[in-house]
Amino acid sequence: MDFDLGPEDDPRRLAVRSWLDAHPTPTGRQLAEAGYVVPHWPAPYGLGADPLHQLIVDDELRRAQVELPSNPIGVGWAAPIILLAGTPAQRDRYLWPALAGEEQWCQLFSEPEAGSDLASLTTRATRDGDTWVVEGTKIWTSGAHVAAFGILLARTDPDAPKHRGISYFICPMSAPGITVTPIVDMTGSHTFNQVFLDGVRLGVEHMVGAEGDGWRLAKATLANERVSLSSGGALWGSGPSAVDLIDLVRRNGGTSEPLRRQALAQVWAEGEALRRIRLRTLSARLAGATPGPEASVQKILGDQHGQRVMALARELAGTAGLLEGAGPEGPVHPRVSRAPVPGQPGPAIAPSVDPIWHYGFLFSPALTIGGGTWAVQRNIVAEQVLGLPRDPGT
Repeated sequence: MDFDLGPEDDPRRLAVRSWLDAHPTPTGRQLAEAGYVVPHWPAPYGLGADPLHQLIVDDELRRAQVELPSNPIGVGWAAPIILLAGTPAQRDRYLWPALAGEEQWCQLFSEPEAGSDLASLTTRATRDGDTWVVEGTKIWTSGAHVAAFGILLARTDPDAPKHRGISYFICPMSAPGITVTPIVDMTGSHTFNQVFLDGVRLGVEHMVGAEGDGWRLAKATLANERVSLSSGGALWGSGPSAVDLIDLVRRNGGTSEPLRRQALAQVWAEGEALRRIRLRTLSARLAGATPGPEASVQKILGDQHGQRVMALARELAGTAGLLEGAGPEGPVHPRVSRAPVPGQPGPAIAPSVDPIWHYGFLFSPALTIGGGTWAVQRNIVAEQVLGLPRDPGT
């Protein structure tokens, strides 16, 4: 598609400017109710915007330095599923607070023994009258310590084939029986958690979609996740990009060393290819297409690219890279905020760390693991794109 954003007097652009004149410092709720958080959604949540219209909205908000509410799992993964399969009551209760960033969300999918093979999950939900009783353990749950709700996968029919006995729930994180244990990774940050569910009772109104339909909804969630995790920045869409690294090198006098110049050119070319793939994916998604196996292609490329950007940043830092708070611009004093702000956890990746390079290099090995490992993504591409058999030789 053509991503030319049109003239300055485009009526859609003028409409956003007029709204911003009336709301110079808008709240998250005001942005959500104006349709600017998910402008491609239908009314009342969005504007029914086509791809160009959404890009115009984003451009005008960026010019006005207006930031959208930070609720990546709520807006990116939970809300689309509730819109797709939720009841009217679920939509009324959960969508507006999620879009406004008023209630943060987490994702209760992975388990200690069922990470890459998610369908092997063992968390059980047993029906007891008008409630489901949940027993199990989830792990690597980003933001569980500050989330109001989680999207939960649990097995409701242990006798069904493993992909068919799973259901999808909304889980209040304040429910009795939930214990959240922090996992502090080698960066020193606390974004991940292990979550224990001991006799957690969820009303029947907390199930999204039909009983046993959880795997279909989970696949839609994970496709959205893989697109989100492979966006702009080198750390799953957050943090610096290859262009940021090159700008840093340029501001500090550049480099005449041929191999480093070649490495910088390589990450720039990779970043540009990924940018164009993202624009193509954006066009398809905003036109109503659900992310498919191309999301796995994008994540494979994005993860490897992020690791290369961070490895090159460490190399450019030289011996200063041994010091915390050092980056390709040399050693500086870090500002690290490890304590979450209640109700405002910010992005799950790339917390408030300045500079980001030291953190990013330590975090980068996780890129090819989280959100579906590199091996899982390749299997999806092999089976769904190349048409190869599930098991070699069969």
